[in-house]
Amino acid sequence: MSANESANQSANEPSGAPAATRLSGYTKAEQDEILGSGDDPFGVAAAGLTWLPKEEHFGVRLDGRLVAHAGLLRLPIAIEGEETEVMGVGGVAVAPGVRGRGLARLVLAAALDHARTQGPQHALLFCRPPLVPLYQRLGWHPLDTDVLVEQPGSALVTMPLRTMVTPLHDDAPWPPGRVRLFSLPM
Repeated sequence: MSANESANQSANEPSGAPAATRLSGYTKAEQDEILGSGDDPFGVAAAGLTWLPKEEHFGVRLDGRLVAHAGLLRLPIAIEGEETEVMGVGGVAVAPGVRGRGLARLVLAAALDHARTQGPQHALLFCRPPLVPLYQRLGWHPLDTDVLVEQPGSALVTMPLRTMVTPLHDDAPWPPGRVRLFSLPM
């Protein structure tokens, strides 16, 4: 291989394995960089819900471009009337051209590592049914109960998407019972 071919190969391949890092923020422009600028990049507009912005952000960059994201937000909930908190995970996105390379696993692992330092025993997310198998491979478990979430105007609605949870600590089983999120979904 010539020096010129070697230089071209290096320019086209990232050096080392990709790494997830904590982001100082996450803008609409960065979301568009990952998913494009469509009206419904997450495919959830039909649910008609208002969502909370995330407070903590984690991302993966390849060749300087943001290609994966996951956000976190600490939220109050009740499980069968017992109040507690969860780390809500949302805004999980991987650019179409780099899917299948483990970037969702990588960015979620970084987000969950941080979540483990925040106090709640579980993380919770909402996803479209076709994504359930992906999250199950990543250690998440679907709930078999309705989850109530708040919406503007004091409305309380049943979450139409699948709710999934994962323990943040080994000794944290998810308790049985109805779930109510005391906020907008994340």
